[in-house]
Amino acid sequence: MFSNTLGRLVPSSLARRLVVTTITLVALVSLLVAGLTSFAMYNYLTGRLDAEVSDSLDRAVDASERPASSSDPSEGAEHEESDVRIPIGQAAGTITAKFDDEGDRGDVVTASGTRQALSAVALSRLGTLPIDGEIHPVDLPGLGTYRLMARETGGGSLVAGLPTHELNEALASLLLWELVLALGGIGVAALLGQLAVSRQLKPLRDVAATAHELTQMELSSGEVGMTVRVDERLTDPRTEVGRVGAALNRMLGHVEQALDARHRSEQQVRQFVADASHELRTPLATIHGYAELTRRTSTPDAEQLSMAMAKVEAEATRMSTLVEDLLLLARLDSGRPLEWAEVDLTQLVAEAVNDARDVSADHQWQLILADEPVTVRGDEQRLHQVLTNLLTNARLHTPPGTRITVAVGSSDRIENRESVLITIHDDGPGVPEDLASTAFERFSRGDASRTRESGGAGLGLSIVQAIVQAHGGTVTLTSAPGDTTFAIRLPR
Repeated sequence: MFSNTLGRLVPSSLARRLVVTTITLVALVSLLVAGLTSFAMYNYLTGRLDAEVSDSLDRAVDASERPASSSDPSEGAEHEESDVRIPIGQAAGTITAKFDDEGDRGDVVTASGTRQALSAVALSRLGTLPIDGEIHPVDLPGLGTYRLMARETGGGSLVAGLPTHELNEALASLLLWELVLALGGIGVAALLGQLAVSRQLKPLRDVAATAHELTQMELSSGEVGMTVRVDERLTDPRTEVGRVGAALNRMLGHVEQALDARHRSEQQVRQFVADASHELRTPLATIHGYAELTRRTSTPDAEQLSMAMAKVEAEATRMSTLVEDLLLLARLDSGRPLEWAEVDLTQLVAEAVNDARDVSADHQWQLILADEPVTVRGDEQRLHQVLTNLLTNARLHTPPGTRITVAVGSSDRIENRESVLITIHDDGPGVPEDLASTAFERFSRGDASRTRESGGAGLGLSIVQAIVQAHGGTVTLTSAPGDTTFAIRLPR
């Protein structure tokens, strides 16, 4: 309950909290200064008053100890109704009282300079004042508070003192001025604090406005592109707001990349479904057509039946290959472990090139190997599939007579690890620029018409990239007319 009440009292706005904090600090400092000033002034005035009390007592003692026949000019100031001798020079309000065997008597100097006898109540209180050389405050009825001091004299004691009303008035005036100045200072602090805080928090409000603008944008679907950014002047890393602005810009950049990647992924999924559906529909339609043709023929011709079954078998094989490729990509995407073993890349590359030479003898094949066998840890079957796909891609997309050079053994360093470099280079027409950027995407083909003349389903290079990445390596493509190179780097 207390926390709820406190939460309602504390402003929710940061600017208001800062202003309230500033005002509170100014008020506390003003209170502290006022308290210390009043305390110091009280001690100073009290010390001066006590010194005057001591001087008054000294004068009263001197006057009381002089004979009545003395020619001292103060004799004319003596009270005619008592033996208390009050010397000239005592301030207005000074009390002088004497207590001895002759009785108790005392006077107070009035504002007009005359003397007025003290009441019996006042004398009784003065008579109880300890004679210890210290000054004591006493409240006298009808006269107010006095600071008094008593001293022994011949046959009795003498008391003298001064009123504290001037001291109290001075302190009251001081406190009043301090209160007025403190309230004025708090008012000025509130005004200037509001202006200063508002000015200092403007960059933060601008950053918040940028974030709010982002929340108004439609980001749930579609291509997002460039969103919003915090102004460059609000990204100074030397300031707190600048660091927040810079961090927000970096976050917005990451959000844009993530949303663009999501959009590309959605597009790829749609394209994937469309391409996969078409790739499966074509052989299914062929199989269905030949099956229906065979069923409609009452007496199937052996040659016709053989041709139909061969076509069905070919299309079924095509479907199986496509499904196996899709399953392989799905397994690699899900992080299925490979069958790790020591693989001799030198032998693997030599076998792959020999197989490609047997299939396409009208290409010029060149093999460059290191002096010693080059080995890596990996899945031999999958690495062989990588080489086969790349060599098949090279021979299918280059005209006869093209020179295809395969090199293995060159090593460099990737992320402080020794790696093996395999390059497959050809001097064919090259990969079109618009296709090179998407060459490793699934169902990416040079011909978008989905005709069989354009090659396979467009999964070969996607499988290459997935297998190489599963081995912790990279594959890149650089292409220009007459100079196309696929480079595979695998960590040893």
